[in-house]
Amino acid sequence: MAFLRGMIFRPRALQTGVICLREGPEGYEVLLVRTLDTGRWIIPKGWPMDGKTLAEAAEIEAWEEAGAKGRMMPEEFARIPSNKRRNGGLEVPTDLAIFVMTGTELLDDYPEAGKRERRMWPIDLAARRADVDALGEVITALSERLGGAPPQG
Repeated sequence: MAFLRGMIFRPRALQTGVICLREGPEGYEVLLVRTLDTGRWIIPKGWPMDGKTLAEAAEIEAWEEAGAKGRMMPEEFARIPSNKRRNGGLEVPTDLAIFVMTGTELLDDYPEAGKRERRMWPIDLAARRADVDALGEVITALSERLGGAPPQG
């Protein structure tokens, strides 16, 4: 019975992700990348890394998945429930710790270049396009917090 309890009441896994932000010609823009399996639009995210803070791991994921470089804000901006889809379609309940990167630049030579699509979206459109539970709300909250002034990272 203890085995079944462990399967049913397993604590949620933790992932870390980053909203990569820059000022564009029409206002703030947010980076979204397509998932490798289903093609959904999400922020760069991944698992925590030994010896790294969650913010550092999120920064590494942004580089690996999208070639994004910028100034990381070390404080967690938000934490939302999410599901990580594993190979075979199994969904693992997770919490996603979200950080913010400002002054984002996209470089062309990065580890996953050519594997997934990446795009900078106007912040309001990114909030509607983001295909992870509650992520759009977090992007909207960031947009409201910015109120026109660039965040200092």
